[in-house]
Amino acid sequence: MMNRIATLCRVCLVLASLCGAAWAQEMRRLAACLAIAAGALAFASSLPSLAQTYPTKPIRLIVPFPPGGSTDVLGRIVATRLAEAVGQQVIVDNRGGAGGVIGTDIVVKSPPDGHTLLFSASAPIAINVTLMKSVPYDPLRDLAPVIRVASVPLVLVIHPSVPARSVKEFIALLRQRPNDFTYASPSTGTPQHLSAELFKTLANVRMTHIPYKGSGPAMTDVIAGQVPITFEVFITALPYVKAGRLRALAQTGAVRSPHLSDVPTIAETGVPAYESSGWYGVLAPAGTPAAIVGRVHGEIARIMAGPDMKQRMVELGADPAADTPEQFTQFIRAETVKWAKVIRDSGATAD
Repeated sequence: MMNRIATLCRVCLVLASLCGAAWAQEMRRLAACLAIAAGALAFASSLPSLAQTYPTKPIRLIVPFPPGGSTDVLGRIVATRLAEAVGQQVIVDNRGGAGGVIGTDIVVKSPPDGHTLLFSASAPIAINVTLMKSVPYDPLRDLAPVIRVASVPLVLVIHPSVPARSVKEFIALLRQRPNDFTYASPSTGTPQHLSAELFKTLANVRMTHIPYKGSGPAMTDVIAGQVPITFEVFITALPYVKAGRLRALAQTGAVRSPHLSDVPTIAETGVPAYESSGWYGVLAPAGTPAAIVGRVHGEIARIMAGPDMKQRMVELGADPAADTPEQFTQFIRAETVKWAKVIRDSGATAD
């Protein structure tokens, strides 16, 4: 095919030299179109080999939060399995700060060759663009969604020193002492932060937000009783609940998760409109070749579908997902609209 197109180009150019000015111009235009078609065909034919040879060096998987939090935990699990699948190192690079904006911006500005990827929670992708006055990137313009790997409900947990054993008791306590309680979150704009703000709005209670630089530091202070309340994803909270170091009052999903079936949802306990959850996914810089995006998607989808990974997700309280890049893109659009409404209704701001 390539040889035939090249021959046609040469014929057009010869005819252009023999024809009058008008026809010569048309022949040159046709030759140019054929040359473009040849280039496109050459690029398309190279895509399978591009996917087969990728990666040619270690992959840097940027987690835009500090070590120890839920995004970091799940990101490292995926990184280990992906390295085994592609035969190259996958190095987790924690770049926390500014609610995930710093690490995300590094990926946006990286070469779009598939060797720098982002493992993100929802905040830097679907929340910060509304919550913050200025974000140096447009998630759907500057990033290429690859795959959503998991979704997770959150759980409302308190330090055992808080004298409440149900959501109803907790709400009553907050109303009796409206200026006495603080809650922790991994950062401004995270699902943990907005889940608490949504609860404040719907339950008509007051708590003061204390943002941290990641789930790890936040949970350290909650366990110590320094900040006695948090909404946290199952991955991070469940070990402490099972160990008796934190008390789980309710989970945030629309229905009870089998991972914590004896704990009711907030909607069941007197706040009927309440529902919130978090998610994690992999994204690449915009302009990353479709073949590479497809290769990464395919490898991670196979990883998440494996029985060992499914069991690991059960242990972490996460639900595996395997969105196509197109499905993930539409999901991000819907999440952005959803959280924008929560931000407006609650009056949440970037502290």
